[in-house]
Amino acid sequence: MESVGAYGGGKAGGAFDIISFARRPQVILRAVSWLFAVIVFGCISSQGWYKDECLYNKDSNACNYGVGIAVIAFLASMGFLAGEYVFEQMSSVKTRKHYVLIDLGFSAFWAFLYFVGFWYLASQWGKSENPPGDYGVNNVQAAIAFSFFSIFSWGGSAFFAFQRFRQGSDAAFAPSYEADASLPTSYPSYPGGPDSDQHYQEPPFAPGNQRAPGDFSAPAY
Repeated sequence: MESVGAYGGGKAGGAFDIISFARRPQVILRAVSWLFAVIVFGCISSQGWYKDECLYNKDSNACNYGVGIAVIAFLASMGFLAGEYVFEQMSSVKTRKHYVLIDLGFSAFWAFLYFVGFWYLASQWGKSENPPGDYGVNNVQAAIAFSFFSIFSWGGSAFFAFQRFRQGSDAAFAPSYEADASLPTSYPSYPGGPDSDQHYQEPPFAPGNQRAPGDFSAPAY
């Protein structure tokens, strides 16, 4: 069973396992987000323009917005993939917390930007006339579709980051000790007490050697 450290990551200094790393939900979502970003900015950059006019209702801002958020998402996905690898090596709980908060904030914000981008591109494309020879239609529609898919990939990353943050918060308020089963839950009472079968030892002197307070013999000179 894999040991779990602060904020849901493995304990620092543990051996790196490429298989378990690749199966981690955060890593899978980052790779998917990276792929979606490549498709979005690749489709718009290659055939999103016709004779220097954006195919999205001739709105250059729509093309620039789609390419901009996709390029930043492409770079951020690679950065977070590297961060997932480094996350296991972070020995400081405070550093892990900062990484999780950055992950949560950025992922949620980029899911929102992709939502705006999907609505913006779809709205402008709905007002557009088909280009001559249907030039770039498939690319333009693919960019809209993968902008929509990116909402869920980045939203999923934000969800897993929030789960990590909750795990770290719960651990911060958990007791810093665990009950040791080897320690006795009760202790024997003092010797001679009502719950003890122990008895005092016999007095160190025999009864014959003891003297009463009045038995005093004067020394002979």
